[in-house]
Amino acid sequence: MAGWILRHPDTLTESEQLQLKSVRTRCPELDALTGHVRSFATMLTERQGDRLPDWLDAVRQDDFPSLHTLAAGIHRLDAVIAGLTLPWNSGVVEGHVNRIKMLKRQMFGRAGFDLLRKRVLLA
Repeated sequence: MAGWILRHPDTLTESEQLQLKSVRTRCPELDALTGHVRSFATMLTERQGDRLPDWLDAVRQDDFPSLHTLAAGIHRLDAVIAGLTLPWNSGVVEGHVNRIKMLKRQMFGRAGFDLLRKRVLLA
């Protein structure tokens, strides 16, 4: 069920779509949850961050503790909306930071800063 809900509806086979539709008609809570998840996925993939406040209000009105936790974790609303809307991200920088931390962990206790610097510059 989780896989069917989390995947894009167009990627589901006909039998999976029918089974999901059958389950959603029998369980209104699961139907509402599927709507919230797919709405959030649309915001992510289509850069529609301006819809986030409405989505948060809709999530808070329903009784889904896991989604309430997600909604409560969004404190800096302007930053999250910008992240969902703007085409820029810090992925490249985060990748370099992750690589440098990995090199540092590999060398833990073996050498000083000079060797770490050489490995970072040569890697």
